[in-house]
Amino acid sequence: MKAFGAAARTWFGQNFPGPTRVQAAGWPVIQRGAHTLLTAPTGSGKTLAAFLWAIDRVGADQNPAAGVRVLYVSPLKALVYDVERNLRAPLAGIARTAERLGLPVRPLRVDVRTGDTPPRERQRQARAPGE
Repeated sequence: MKAFGAAARTWFGQNFPGPTRVQAAGWPVIQRGAHTLLTAPTGSGKTLAAFLWAIDRVGADQNPAAGVRVLYVSPLKALVYDVERNLRAPLAGIARTAERLGLPVRPLRVDVRTGDTPPRERQRQARAPGE
């Protein structure tokens, strides 16, 4: 957890007793920027292992380039909605923690696009995608 920013570290420590095995093994590889495949049972923290580093880094970037910063491709439409719902808590929690710690807060946006996404929403996403 040392490599994470103060807001992510604090939020994580307030919500979890510690990293799971897959998180502890995955984060050093993810932090190096290496291609990473995390395999573990359901409920083991894979999603948070994959996304916490991205949330921390993108949220800390006060001079972001325009455009999409993180892209998750889901093999199932139902899974993408589960992932989106599961991302809301860390996104909001880390932002609140940063504010409480007096750190700069950069709100992050999440967009979901499926084959059912209406053309108007697709156009909005092309102009102003989630980050």
